[in-house]
Amino acid sequence: MKTFGTPFGIFSNIRPRGEIGELDTTVPTPHIDKKWRELLPRIEELAARAGLVYNPVDFEAVPESFMMEIAVYGLPVRMPHWSFGVRYISQLIQHRMGHSRLFEVVFPGNPGHAYLAAGNSLAENMLVTAHVLGHADFSRNNMLFRSSQQQVGDHIVEQAASHARQITMAVEEHGLKRVELVLDAALALEQHIDVDRRVQRERYPEYQAAKPEPPDDAFSKRFAALNPDEAARDEGPKLKRAAIPPHPERDLLWFIANYAPELEGWERDIFLAVREESFYFHPVHATQIMNEGWASYWHARLLREADFLPQGAYVDAIKCHSDVVRPIAGGDKVALGINPYHLGFSMWEDIVERDGMDAARRIMQEDDDVSFVRNQLNAELAAKLQLFRFGADSSGSVKVLETDLNALHEVIVGPKYNFGAPSVAAAHVRVDGTLELVHDYKVDGRGVDVERTKKVLEYVEKVWRRPVTRMTSMPWA
Repeated sequence: MKTFGTPFGIFSNIRPRGEIGELDTTVPTPHIDKKWRELLPRIEELAARAGLVYNPVDFEAVPESFMMEIAVYGLPVRMPHWSFGVRYISQLIQHRMGHSRLFEVVFPGNPGHAYLAAGNSLAENMLVTAHVLGHADFSRNNMLFRSSQQQVGDHIVEQAASHARQITMAVEEHGLKRVELVLDAALALEQHIDVDRRVQRERYPEYQAAKPEPPDDAFSKRFAALNPDEAARDEGPKLKRAAIPPHPERDLLWFIANYAPELEGWERDIFLAVREESFYFHPVHATQIMNEGWASYWHARLLREADFLPQGAYVDAIKCHSDVVRPIAGGDKVALGINPYHLGFSMWEDIVERDGMDAARRIMQEDDDVSFVRNQLNAELAAKLQLFRFGADSSGSVKVLETDLNALHEVIVGPKYNFGAPSVAAAHVRVDGTLELVHDYKVDGRGVDVERTKKVLEYVEKVWRRPVTRMTSMPWA
């Protein structure tokens, strides 16, 4: 299951090929790659006939080691930082324990980019191809993805590579230690953007808006006539500098980039590069259940309708589909949360069966995960999927302990609020330059990790170069 900062695609909890601890660096098997390339146009034609509308997708088979790097960094080439190494180790441990396997990762754009694991079988590649086309249809038509691509552009892979080169040049000019200090702060705040604002936005007005002039009534005219020289010298209202920020500012990356007292130009560029990539990642985070479910629905449907597939490949692909969308981990593995592939796939099947494909496409275009779950996950489906809390009494009988649908919705979508981060805003800059941050617990009830918060404030102080304080509305903090 993926988290913020990673692309979308297929992760499975089936054991990887090879021995535990062995990282596959396989190159594509020639006959499998050739057969898959021959079938690719037919899958694309089938998808078009079924009503999928998507930008062209460039497919590439790559070694599993490179796939893992993509999953960790979130993009094929991205700015270097030690935090990605930590994520890589975590992913590698899961791989070696047999808890995950990467089939593919895909990046929306025009064209889109899809990377397939070189060790995939023909059946897996056919499933993956159909899955990718479902993602491509979703990212072209969903409003959040459209808005993101209109602002960030259709070539995020190339833009991220440009950011990486920019970081490399900064390291050469200013040294690794200084650049890493800036990246520490920027990446610690990568979720703290304001998605209701645009990527390109102007600085605050320097002065407060002037108060409207009093009406030019008869009394005012007679009063001015008593002392015309004084009236002529009246220069009107004095301009007053606006407070910074004029309102609580949630876009901390933008605020620090524009208002940190001594931030240098190259440091500002790093903050804005991280911010731009965060705007790209936001719809991935905000629609994961919908997106993975939509892609899973379409790979299942297209495989059923692909009568040109060899029988053996079809059976193997269906088995792979079952692994991907199973509700919980299999065998002796432990499920750490709801499988978004299973939940999304089940919800889309229910919607299409109940309301038809036109209704499903409208929901796909207009919703994010919050509205999708709240509006479409009903009590009947939740019970069918066994999402309510169960328990056994003393006699061993299993009973439903909790049937509060609204509570279930909040458990599922709660982590989606505010890009998965606590609601923190820049509230005030004092005369001495001290930055006051405010954590608003009342917005979503999400607390803060005290130790992590302390470390993040240390990072921010090093680039703000003045004291940074944090206040919270939490009653026990």
